[in-house]
Amino acid sequence: MPVSRRSQIPPFHALEVLAEANALEAAGRHIIHMEVGQPSTGAPAPAIRAARAALDGPAFGYTEGAGQPALRRRIAAHYRSWYGLDIPIERILITHGASGCFTIAFLAAFDAGARVAMAEPGYTSYRNVLKALDIEVVSIETGPESRFQPTIAHLEALDKPIDGLIVASPSNPTSTTLKPEELEALVRYCEAKGITLISDEIYHGLTYGRPTRSALNFSQAPIVVNSFSKYFAMTGWRMGWMILPEDMARTGEKLAQNFFLSPSAVAQIAATAAFDGYDEAEIAVKRYAENRRVLLEGLPKVGLGRIAPIDGAFYVWADISDYSTDSIDFCRRMLHEAGIAATPGVDFDPFKGHHYLRMAFAGSTEDMVQVVDRLDGWMRRSFGVGKVA
Repeated sequence: MPVSRRSQIPPFHALEVLAEANALEAAGRHIIHMEVGQPSTGAPAPAIRAARAALDGPAFGYTEGAGQPALRRRIAAHYRSWYGLDIPIERILITHGASGCFTIAFLAAFDAGARVAMAEPGYTSYRNVLKALDIEVVSIETGPESRFQPTIAHLEALDKPIDGLIVASPSNPTSTTLKPEELEALVRYCEAKGITLISDEIYHGLTYGRPTRSALNFSQAPIVVNSFSKYFAMTGWRMGWMILPEDMARTGEKLAQNFFLSPSAVAQIAATAAFDGYDEAEIAVKRYAENRRVLLEGLPKVGLGRIAPIDGAFYVWADISDYSTDSIDFCRRMLHEAGIAATPGVDFDPFKGHHYLRMAFAGSTEDMVQVVDRLDGWMRRSFGVGKVA
């Protein structure tokens, strides 16, 4: 049976590694999972209680396509508290995880053949979903000199005009952030040029001493994407939200109605109650900060010191080019020989990703200590570097 041209996109290597790691665990191996950006704590207690109570109540039906008004009101209150913004709930759209946001945003804002720019390295699904929708991906190759973030200089250097720009601060996979003034400059530039800016703010709340602002603090023109998966540790609930410009809100809602009918009713109830769990979320952020400290101190000692600044999120973006030019092979060896699952950089950067890997440190601090110890032994055996080399 023939398959469509647009469906010919690469696999999500992080999930491929997860499957291989799970198979090793089923065979009796102890694997430390750093391949997926998944908090290990689970949803806040208020969310769990609300979901359990709802399951004992009346049968669930479809909700409004844009999501339950109660949840959208809590999100609006969140924006007043965190950003000082008054967002009408009519501009808030609830989706099946942030992944659903991107499909709706791309369809609402761009026609086939549009040109949308993104930083490389960048999140895999941006690139692959854009390609599947016949939207041209304009790659902006970034590096340490710009903290792996796009700049106006990058945009000015493009050979043709663009229709859209995706920014992520904090970024997946690099964990770097844009300074507020840098984000504002990009927002102002895009608005002046008629470029639709999509701001991925999924990792807001997960920062380490660097301030973060929403793109909406500078203009109401950007499309903002967020999620309950990271700060609220609700990955498996598949709950995301987006804030659309006023003149695009109804378009987004109609797309959501036809693609998904409505988000999960019970997950929306849990997500509404998650906003009563800020204290639990902040405890997790402190743990991520300690994990970050362990890795920042330990990784350079075992030969992995060339890493991007970890401003936020919970990722290490490490340069492995001193040891390998094939990140898939390097990660496979590390998984089988050291019992550490990480994602090859080619998932996030088609140009330089074979020189990088991403490790997620959302697990326990004890696991992070063990990661450094395992890497010490493996790097010494494999490459002759390490704490006692």
